[in-house]
Amino acid sequence: MLDQLKPPVGARKNIKRVGRGSSSGQGCTAGRGNKGQKSRSGCQIRPGFEGGQMPLQRRMPKRGFFNLFRVEYAVVNVRDLERFDADSVVDPQALRQAGLIRSRFDRVKVLGLGECSKKLKVQAQGFSKAAREKIEKAGGQAEVIAQIRKKVKQPQEA
Repeated sequence: MLDQLKPPVGARKNIKRVGRGSSSGQGCTAGRGNKGQKSRSGCQIRPGFEGGQMPLQRRMPKRGFFNLFRVEYAVVNVRDLERFDADSVVDPQALRQAGLIRSRFDRVKVLGLGECSKKLKVQAQGFSKAAREKIEKAGGQAEVIAQIRKKVKQPQEA
């Protein structure tokens, strides 16, 4: 019976109630030990802090270069386009709705893995040579579209 299920004896322990006096089993220091930074109230040590010693993430050598202005492309293969109906327009918005790309990607590139058997009008920011050939071989169109820039708020004139 589901209403009579209970965990086995010893499987559940009572929570440790700290700071409730010396008779609580935690002694007078409430399980914090004697003296030091962690025994004080309000102690908040940030992750990676090693007491003033040079932290590990700063001791390790850094390698390579991280380009802040890199352009990331969401990759869609030709075989993924088979889920769309014939004679339909496949653009980044349609790919997002189909779950083929995530919205965090700004640009879409179509690669040539797989085969295309339907006539589609595919709009993306980039195509590989093989993808363009396969789409056009099936009677479709591979159209390169420009990247839509995000609008920057202009200061209002008084």
